[in-house]
Amino acid sequence: MTGFAQPGAPGASPPRPTRVGLIVPSSNTTMETELPELFARQAAATGHRYTFHSARAALKNVTREELLAMVGKAAECAVAVSDADVDVIAYACLVAVMAQGPGAHAESERLIAEAAAGNGHPAEVVSSAGALVRTLTGMGVGRVAMITPYMRPLTRMVSDYVEGSGIEVLDATSLEVDDNLAVGCLDPGALPGIARRLRLEGAEAVVLSACVQMPSLPAVQAVEDELGLPVVTAATATTHEVLRALGHTPAISGAGRLLAG
Repeated sequence: MTGFAQPGAPGASPPRPTRVGLIVPSSNTTMETELPELFARQAAATGHRYTFHSARAALKNVTREELLAMVGKAAECAVAVSDADVDVIAYACLVAVMAQGPGAHAESERLIAEAAAGNGHPAEVVSSAGALVRTLTGMGVGRVAMITPYMRPLTRMVSDYVEGSGIEVLDATSLEVDDNLAVGCLDPGALPGIARRLRLEGAEAVVLSACVQMPSLPAVQAVEDELGLPVVTAATATTHEVLRALGHTPAISGAGRLLAG
């Protein structure tokens, strides 16, 4: 007769990895690549393993109407992803939350936490919107310049949200892409050149990608090294908050000083 080995016995399975739940737009292709890459670097440095488990909410075009419709699916997605008994849930659509007005991340995080707990699987919850403003505040940053892929009205909305958290946006570049799949195909190699054109006088940090879908990870360290300013993205801020929620110390190389530990 065969069976599973008991913990601590010869041949016993190692402790299960930490499970990270993601709620992402249905057209997202970036958070499910950049976050696992960041956590793979964390695992290489610490030996701790992480797995990712996603729920998707419909979003094709980054318009206010579609963003608000996606927000309405957050609790349903939280229930679905909590079925995997995840340890933390990251609500990974920054602009969908920001479209609801300054401070909306707190309510979104509360609703997701309640939905997961009501499903019998309570989990820590962070949102990319909350992670970005809390991370900047925690770094003592009061003035930023940023890059977004959005049309200008949405970029203005994101700027207003950040400023509603007490952080002045000195400059914001809009790349004017509204198709979310197209955003995921933008070349991160272009970001250093775009960042050089930002008005940086007085800036204390650069938000290289104020969007979970715009790829930026390959450029973060290069831009930070060139400009001499901390560089944060929606993905790195979310990663930082997920690690904090888990009580894990960041030890990630090549992604800026925020995650270097």
